Amino acid sequence: MWFWLALGSAVFAALTSILAKIGIEGVGSNLATAIRTMVVVVMAWVMVFITNQQAGIKDISQKSWVFLILSGLATGASWLCYYKALQMGDASKVVPIDKLSVVITLVLAFVFLHEEFTVKSVIGCVLIGAGTLLMVI
Repeated sequence: MWFWLALGSAVFAALTSILAKIGIEGVGSNLATAIRTMVVVVMAWVMVFITNQQAGIKDISQKSWVFLILSGLATGASWLCYYKALQMGDASKVVPIDKLSVVITLVLAFVFLHEEFTVKSVIGCVLIGAGTLLMVI
């Protein structure tokens, strides 16, 4: 199931890029990010209530609060950078560079989460890096 959800994430991320590039025309990147964020916030809270998870908010640990807030700040910074880059550059060049996050995530997961870094992981990182270079040069 996780595979199909991850694939769905990739498809929706691709749609996000194309729809954003079209929608950002003539709109400031920060304003566009704020509008997008409002939609995401509403959608996320609707899903919380649809799945009846709102009562769980009181059970969230302090550690989880800190890391969820930090994750939110990182997401916000990522979106602000992404929208500005998308406004200034071609989607076909911005998106591959943005997807270097896969390589960075693998390295950070190895360093901080002590996840396994295999020969396949290294080869994948090299290929993603090389593919990104080929697409943006």
